[in-house]
Amino acid sequence: MGRIAQFKLPDLGEGLTEGEILQWMVKPGDEVTLNQLIVEVETAKAAVEVPSPYAGVVTQIHFAAGETVDVGAVIISFDTDPTAGPLDPVATAPVTDPHPEVGDMVPSPPKAAGGEGALIGEVGPTGRTATLVGYGPKSVVAKRRARSDSGGTAAPLLVAAPPPPPSTAARVSAAAVGQAAAQSAGAVPVLAKPPVRKLAKDLGVNLGSVVATGRNGTVTRADVEAASDAQDAVPGAFATAPAAAAYDPETRERRIPVKGVRKMTAQAMVGSAFSAPHVTEFITLDMTPSMELLTRLKAMRELQGVKLTPLLLVAKALLLAVKRSPEINSTYTDDEIVVKDYVNLGIAAATPRGLLVPNIKDADQLSLVDLARALQVLTETAREGRTSPADMARGTITITSVGMFGVDSGTPILNPGESAILCFGAVRPTPWVLDAGDGTQSIAIRQVTQLSLSFDHRNVDGQLGSQFLSDIARVLADPSMALVWS
Repeated sequence: MGRIAQFKLPDLGEGLTEGEILQWMVKPGDEVTLNQLIVEVETAKAAVEVPSPYAGVVTQIHFAAGETVDVGAVIISFDTDPTAGPLDPVATAPVTDPHPEVGDMVPSPPKAAGGEGALIGEVGPTGRTATLVGYGPKSVVAKRRARSDSGGTAAPLLVAAPPPPPSTAARVSAAAVGQAAAQSAGAVPVLAKPPVRKLAKDLGVNLGSVVATGRNGTVTRADVEAASDAQDAVPGAFATAPAAAAYDPETRERRIPVKGVRKMTAQAMVGSAFSAPHVTEFITLDMTPSMELLTRLKAMRELQGVKLTPLLLVAKALLLAVKRSPEINSTYTDDEIVVKDYVNLGIAAATPRGLLVPNIKDADQLSLVDLARALQVLTETAREGRTSPADMARGTITITSVGMFGVDSGTPILNPGESAILCFGAVRPTPWVLDAGDGTQSIAIRQVTQLSLSFDHRNVDGQLGSQFLSDIARVLADPSMALVWS
């Protein structure tokens, strides 16, 4: 290997073909150690922090934050022997872009000095390059944004956040101005986690103008909130530049790019809806005994500090029902039905990146307390945007909770590879007919909810689906059944 080592975007899990650069943690000239985190990439399944496979000095960053890059494209170059003297300028100089635009940060990969048109570190037509995760990425270039017709040189390779407008710059702190100017010049990348970026977008705060106080110059949630407060006090001081082509005033339409989680979710849902014949059944039940049990559990000293919710009891009831109907926890293929002797329980979670379905591995082996802790960790990790591809892999059955939105029920679509998904609706005080068992009846206000179960009718017939849903309802209506079935 020569002095210049080029790192290609690896397959970050399960055959993904592209990823979006969220943020760079290094810049040209930085010295990098082996396995140091250098870039955060958002794939269709998760935001992943990628470590460096090389030690050395960063010579070039090939794609900026916000760019979508195909797996196998060179994203960063390193000088692996910086003590050997100056590099050959031919080998390190970026190729001039004949039609650049300000903010178009995607120059062509550098040329090798030893051959016209050859790329440094290029793999032969029959070779395969080992990547961080997996093998055999295709040799491609990243998707480019549309260019303007203006001439000039390619813009810097880092996030270029515009400085505040001249009319308001005097009212912005000197630190913010200096940082914004450095970023605009390509000297400093904007470091911020996806949830912080979303918060900034929601508050209308330009990340490039925020004074970062986090570790290694990372913009924190508190930094964004402080900038938002300053923006309210000084209108326009931190205003975010309007997104290109986001809104057309003539048509009064907004256009949102379909990529990342939203793109993968759409493809998976279409594939599931048109490959598996869905059947959905509903049941309404009196959940008062479970809600009373939850109140007693919260008062127990042994369970202090553990988050206990109705979803926990629904999850436990589902796991008990799977024991009685194991065929529900299966996958249908053209050749066979695969029944899983383990339950990786998926929980649909709304996150800053979209709807994700991480799962609790071997949930059927957990006690109620351990299940509660696992649910808490799963939801917190998802909301912070830290769910990994491994957290979402190999799910076997899923729960989606719509009650938090005040919705009573729904007809959920199966996760690909699964045969059932349970929808848990809102728990509402509702008039309910009580049967005393001696032929007398009365009406009382009870805590009532509705469950719906969608299942794959190729391998789950009506009897199996109905029995499974009924068993879940029986446990929730009478939690003592858990002692009988466990």
